[in-house]
Amino acid sequence: MRLVTFTRKNQQRLGLMGPQEQVIDLAEVNRRYLKGGNAPFLASMQAFIEAGGKALQVARKAEKYVAGKNPDEQRKLVAVGALVKPSQAKIISPIPTPRKNCVMLGINYREHVDEGARARQLEIKYPDYPVFFTKPATSVIGQFGKVIKHKVTDKLDWEVELAVIIGKKGRDIPKAKAYDYVFGYTVCLDMTARELQRIHGQWFKGKSLDTLCPLGPWIVHKSAMPDPQQVRLICRVNGQVMQDGNTRDMIFDIPTIIESLSGGMTLEPGDIISTGTPSGVGFARTPPVFLNPGDKVEGEVEGIGTLQVDIAAP
Repeated sequence: MRLVTFTRKNQQRLGLMGPQEQVIDLAEVNRRYLKGGNAPFLASMQAFIEAGGKALQVARKAEKYVAGKNPDEQRKLVAVGALVKPSQAKIISPIPTPRKNCVMLGINYREHVDEGARARQLEIKYPDYPVFFTKPATSVIGQFGKVIKHKVTDKLDWEVELAVIIGKKGRDIPKAKAYDYVFGYTVCLDMTARELQRIHGQWFKGKSLDTLCPLGPWIVHKSAMPDPQQVRLICRVNGQVMQDGNTRDMIFDIPTIIESLSGGMTLEPGDIISTGTPSGVGFARTPPVFLNPGDKVEGEVEGIGTLQVDIAAP
């Protein structure tokens, strides 16, 4: 199940990826064919996640309804706007404006720690506890969005990551129950202005500029990813593979991350936790490689799909 937020005729809609990459308009199918009326929980991804099981039940019914139609019947669904052609739907970030900052994991892959230490001629040291920082909602963009190379940076870098979407409210969540609180997963590109990261002595500023948190292209429900700790991550720049890792190589796995983050701090539906990046980033290469306007960056996570963005001038 791939849940999307898309725009059509200047309206933001909630959808489900259907046949031939067409988008099932969940509110429209529910209202017209499932006799569900105007369900408020189909108004946005945030509302959908908060609604829990009843929302998932409607989505599954809508998916089954559309899948059961023959091509002629599906064309009729297109005609009334219940099924939307790819050319008619602009897919945006699954949660376009998160209610809270996106939580990010730093130095969570050993090879990434190694390459960073070598590049800066520092002692290699792995963290004893998860390292957290955040990105504001103003940094979030979606599929085919434009990442601005702002005037304040000449060293714009890439990082592909698996992001976890929280599905229900919880605090002090033990590792054994962590996945009970997960709604699903998406792709994150943790774009970074490296010199700002260094001169400010922390990561928030250099990673929080507008457009530096692409998310998408959709959220895959956790039922479709039974083992998120065994998925491949790839980042390509202009078609060239720069990162190629696997989530099994995380220093801190998803249950450990959730247990640590939720200790004394409430996690809520729609919260976004991005879990760190493998090796292959630009600043650690010899010579270093950074992004420029006109470059194309693709972040791919196995089982989810590919998030693609372009680098743009200010």
